[in-house]
Amino acid sequence: MALLLATAIASPMQAYTPTAENLQAREEFADNRFGIFIHWGIYSMFAQGEWYLQNYPIDKYEYAKVADAFYPHRFNAAEWVSAIKASGAKYICFTSRHHDGFSMWDTEQSDYNIVDATPFGRDVLRELADECHRQGIKLHLYYSHIDWGRDDYPMGRTANDVIGRNRDNENWPQYYDFMNKQLTELLTQYGEIGAIWFDGYWDRDQDTIPFNWQLDEQYTMIHRLQPSCLIGNNHHVTPNEGEDIQIFERDIPGENTAGLSGQEISRLPLETCQTMNGKWGYVLRDQNYKSVETLIRYLVSTAAKGANLLLNVGPQPNGELPAAAVERLQRMGEWLKENGETIYGTEAGDIEAQEWGVTTRKGERLFIHIFNLQEKELTLPLDCKVKRAYTFADKKPIKYKKTQEGVKLIFDTIPSGVDYIVELITR
Repeated sequence: MALLLATAIASPMQAYTPTAENLQAREEFADNRFGIFIHWGIYSMFAQGEWYLQNYPIDKYEYAKVADAFYPHRFNAAEWVSAIKASGAKYICFTSRHHDGFSMWDTEQSDYNIVDATPFGRDVLRELADECHRQGIKLHLYYSHIDWGRDDYPMGRTANDVIGRNRDNENWPQYYDFMNKQLTELLTQYGEIGAIWFDGYWDRDQDTIPFNWQLDEQYTMIHRLQPSCLIGNNHHVTPNEGEDIQIFERDIPGENTAGLSGQEISRLPLETCQTMNGKWGYVLRDQNYKSVETLIRYLVSTAAKGANLLLNVGPQPNGELPAAAVERLQRMGEWLKENGETIYGTEAGDIEAQEWGVTTRKGERLFIHIFNLQEKELTLPLDCKVKRAYTFADKKPIKYKKTQEGVKLIFDTIPSGVDYIVELITR
């Protein structure tokens, strides 16, 4: 415990200067606007979500036994990546190791992994990484800072009721070394990794003495191994030095309906992670999938805040993506084929979100995304001069005039559909 206490006092992080490769990667990340999150591990076998070990306090050794029956025979990396690419997403974020501590790759740091502990015996991360590189999809890796199964992880506010934990064996230096060795494997054996997506920092947010996660050294190691690899941390607070993107959980930046995103918006590239149904990992009873209309509008609204949408899918225990998720991915892809120009490579629009919709901008082009308008006129609070206005879909001119309130658009019929897009050429 002495070693733990010695590291439990927070220390200031050193100033971080991103490399040219990192800055370029940030720009590319921001241009992508759409990614798919994959929450998959042995917890899928219980079909009750990725927090099963915590939510139903059980014996960690009994939980681990399910690995001996984990045989996702329908896993096909090419089918996964093809379906995700068809959705219009530009990157995948895969859960390499979640809070239960099970590693989804052939790690040498623990036998508790998909190759050594399961009859499946295949390195799914290897297959996924190879397929992402082949199909030109960026691969990001989720990695948990906490572990409900390892005794050397100093327990925080979660998993205190898990049976079988031994607090006498807590050893932060040992656990920290374990994590860094695993991260080194991920960054040296699986090709280019677009980002490391950390989670779990919030496990120590109730400590009387602020816990020192030693992020400075860890972030420095990651940037040394792959200078263009971005670092994000789902800690729900203002970004730390060394982080390259800012993450918002279940909320568009600036909103806080889920109670996890009250932090200020930084100047870093932004990303919102959101579920397609209600849960992250596979839950048998959770068939409450959001409609395609809702998902498209959420994507557009996220882009309108200058942020990416990381939309989650929880694969089934047999390795397949749920049919309901695949169908929605396909339809989102069809929409993006027609309208992606108003999403990819854009920045936040000139007008904050309104009851009628949102805006995105690309250079002199301002895109008006109308979700809900009950009349044939729409006044936009704009100071810029409008040179032309027309429908994005078919380039038909739209009447407009300057008013004291801004610019009034005058339609022949009331706009309708999932997203009625008007393009303005401004200067």
